[in-house]
Amino acid sequence: MVETGGTQPVAPGLAKSNAKKKPFYKSLSWQVLFGIAVAIVLGMVRPATAIAMKPLGDGFIRLITMIIAVIIFCTVVTGIAGMEDMKKVGRVGGKALLYFEVVSTLALLLGLVVGNVVKPGAGFNVNPALLDTKAVSSYAGQAKAQTVPDFILHIIPNTIVDAFTRGDILQVLLVAILFGFALSAVGPRCKPLVDLFNALTHAVFGVVNIVMRLAPIGAFGAMAFTVGQYGVSSLKPLVNLILTFYATCIFFVLVILGLVCWAVGFNILKYLLYIKEEILLTLATSSSEPALPTLMRKLENLGCSKSLVGLVVPTGYTFNTDGSSMYMTLAALFIAQATNTHLTLGQQLTIFAVAVLTSKGASGVQGASFIALVGTLTVIPTIPVAGMALLLGIDRFMSMFRALINMLGNGVATLVVALWEREVDSETLRTSLAAGQGRIERPRKETAAATDQEPQPED
Repeated sequence: MVETGGTQPVAPGLAKSNAKKKPFYKSLSWQVLFGIAVAIVLGMVRPATAIAMKPLGDGFIRLITMIIAVIIFCTVVTGIAGMEDMKKVGRVGGKALLYFEVVSTLALLLGLVVGNVVKPGAGFNVNPALLDTKAVSSYAGQAKAQTVPDFILHIIPNTIVDAFTRGDILQVLLVAILFGFALSAVGPRCKPLVDLFNALTHAVFGVVNIVMRLAPIGAFGAMAFTVGQYGVSSLKPLVNLILTFYATCIFFVLVILGLVCWAVGFNILKYLLYIKEEILLTLATSSSEPALPTLMRKLENLGCSKSLVGLVVPTGYTFNTDGSSMYMTLAALFIAQATNTHLTLGQQLTIFAVAVLTSKGASGVQGASFIALVGTLTVIPTIPVAGMALLLGIDRFMSMFRALINMLGNGVATLVVALWEREVDSETLRTSLAAGQGRIERPRKETAAATDQEPQPED
């Protein structure tokens, strides 16, 4: 991993271009893909057995999420403490927030346009009074209108320890930024503490390397439960909505994100190949959090500084929820169409405006977007909230792509901001992505002379 301070990183893998490649079956991406394939077959043939595999997926997700707060804290603290220009933190944050708002707004508009053009809910003629709303009620209880002051106060933890015990990414990020600024202000006297956090960062990523060995098992357990619990048959009544959403997500990645990547100088397809393990892991677990640690490491391997990655990626998990944004406007129109609820242009724009606020924070955990959608519909009384019952059976399948687009969008955002900050140039980035070095290396013992070097991706 390269911490850029003026020199550009060497493309990963070029120094080892002549190294013997390992068999494909030792690749993490192939192992995860195999686990997903076996899970799908098991879910279709033996649903009861597949459902019993749920603890495997839940256990893996917990192993990852238990160290996310520490990773973010150590990465941000050491990154900021090592900065010579403290103004860079504000500059990076401002550019990131600007990017987040522009792209997530485009995602909301895309969902609104597709919903009006394709009309996935037309012809359902559902009577909301006949729907079973018991399950929706539990989500409605979690959804509540949140004002801007409420959102800001939520970012501030009751105590420093509380931020870590709750696992709230924004709260941990706030504590890390303040701590990093404090260490930088104190100066050389805090160098031993900064060195300690640097060493802790190495140790935590070593834990990530170990846990990632279990990724195929975790992917198998999560996907087996999904197919076994809901079954392929549950997709049939709403296949038009599912395919519409999937196609919209693909369009967003290849066209909108693709144009963004092209504008700053790299290819979106090369980037997708670079993070293929994270893509498969996110699809299997229906959550973007399990991919966060390795995504951060891979972005650093491309030349992005620790501080930039530590600021942009965690913030993006709250403010840059592209997949959730598309889903919310598209799903709202679907429910209106399915229940024969006519929406004027003004009402649709109201949905859009409310979704701009409620979509923030709809990431990471499974079902967060569903709760945010309930919160949006409660503000628009014209659309019956009971219509959410139509989406319950397929939400797990929708959440796969929601989480995936959220994760992809945050990775692209980080690279774009890094290019704007000139931490890496587009030519070096293209070379690094073309080398295709994206796999996390197996943990290995380091000699005393190598303890200050971070492990490089394996061939």
